[in-house]
Amino acid sequence: MSKKKIIAILAGETALAAGITAHVLRKKTEKTTYKAEIMEAIQPRKMGFYEKYVKRGLDVACASAAIICFSPLYIGVALLVKLKLGSPVIFTQDRPGLIDKDGKETVFKMYKFRTMTDERDQNGELLPDDVRLTKFGAWLRKTSLDELPEAFNILNGTMSVIGPRPQLVRDMVFMTKEQRMRHTAKPGLSGLAQVNGRNAITWEDKLNWDQKYIEKVGFVGDIGIILETVKKAFIKREGVSQDDMATAEDFGVYLLRAGKVSLEGYQKKQKVAKEILVKSEK
Repeated sequence: MSKKKIIAILAGETALAAGITAHVLRKKTEKTTYKAEIMEAIQPRKMGFYEKYVKRGLDVACASAAIICFSPLYIGVALLVKLKLGSPVIFTQDRPGLIDKDGKETVFKMYKFRTMTDERDQNGELLPDDVRLTKFGAWLRKTSLDELPEAFNILNGTMSVIGPRPQLVRDMVFMTKEQRMRHTAKPGLSGLAQVNGRNAITWEDKLNWDQKYIEKVGFVGDIGIILETVKKAFIKREGVSQDDMATAEDFGVYLLRAGKVSLEGYQKKQKVAKEILVKSEK
């Protein structure tokens, strides 16, 4: 048998295995994904041919290739996290994703390598992020290695390689209907906002870049963002934190600090966010 035929057979078997794995992961994910029922519905956006029929196949191919090619890196980082931070190695957090047919966001579990400790105060409350974020954790974030597990989110269908970056549920509740239109596209590992300043730009700019992305989702644009992401994350090594903050400032905190929402309004929105997240604890 010629080398070309052997390579073709191996490629076919790999593609089949990736497809089966993606299907199994997607079925399992359906059990932990829920809907933000109390959010007001927004108008679903009509997807083009590429986004509707081609993008998913490319996502599975890219995620599978990344996991296979970087498997030693996954193992190495996992061992370091276990050694320096303990268990669990993988940190999961509920994030708003693609809207359902009724115009309400689904909420899914996003995977990351753990970067913080679980240190708590005398009342059992977690200490501030800047206290729990270790030097090792900060390095993981700076190199974007903490985001490697998101490849499994791409495989299970909750994320895409390129799309609006999934924010927190407590950020979503402060967004206007127009800003929430970002959720009419599947959230991505990277997006226009990430290659145009990441957390160094304002919340308004981030959301505006997301709006620009959903206006024209296409293959050429996605490839361009992928190339720019590689350049910024691995060549320029741009960080993800904002100024001297351990983590980026929440949208609600930003609006409160800027005087764009009252304290009462802020507290009401935070209550809504907690009500949405209660469902994940059941």
